[in-house]
Amino acid sequence: MKIALTGKGGVGKTTISACLSQYFADEGYNVLTVDADPDANLGLALGMTEEMIESIVPISEMKDLVEERTAAEQGSFGSMFRMNPEVADIPERYAKEFKGVKLLTMGTVDTGGSGCVCPEHVLLKMLMSHLVLYQKDVVIMDMEAGIEHLGRGTAGAVDAFIVVVEPGVRSIQTYKKVKSMAMDIGVKQVYVIGNKIRNDGDIAFLTEKIGEENIIGFMNYRDAISESDRNNQSPYDDPVMKADIAALGKRIQEIVQDKKK
Repeated sequence: MKIALTGKGGVGKTTISACLSQYFADEGYNVLTVDADPDANLGLALGMTEEMIESIVPISEMKDLVEERTAAEQGSFGSMFRMNPEVADIPERYAKEFKGVKLLTMGTVDTGGSGCVCPEHVLLKMLMSHLVLYQKDVVIMDMEAGIEHLGRGTAGAVDAFIVVVEPGVRSIQTYKKVKSMAMDIGVKQVYVIGNKIRNDGDIAFLTEKIGEENIIGFMNYRDAISESDRNNQSPYDDPVMKADIAALGKRIQEIVQDKKK
């Protein structure tokens, strides 16, 4: 299964990505979770210590690796480099395992302007394509509010493309933007998880704006989630959260199974 989650900042996308990763690991799957958000917090959401987080070097910042795989010399602006670098061994070599989940942190590329193609960008894009097209594990991608990491050929192989939203107009606008971008590169169905639900009115609002057929499920707002963040614990340790995530996980499995029929 290849699952991509996106959404505007602050909606709980990273928390849900981490909890789904832990759910599928508990179910016996080999899970690779990919932090492809510039504001990389997926390790903390998994419950890693700050020391573990500080030891992680994002792929885009591994200058020797970038140079080795792309044949681009460090500090040489405008030089030629490989557009199809070898990436197959990177997940196994550089992912950090924690409680049965392997975490791969992609990092960001300062492109210096739109349209810029640099060795780091090429390596990340090729790696993302490999993860979606060839990696045999369950792959869960925590992405920023967009699909820049995915090209046309890659996006079509994602089994469930999910936007995490909260009850609000700005969050709905993000969903519409992502859905439009996804359709442009061949993604036929974009699903939604409604998060931070406080009452039936929130559910009615999201159902009206998005359509019941596009919604995987809802997650209630709970103070325990904020408390887990303050205590540097995984929200998945909370029994209510674990049950809610299990319901989402089962629904995602049904969607994937139906798609593969």
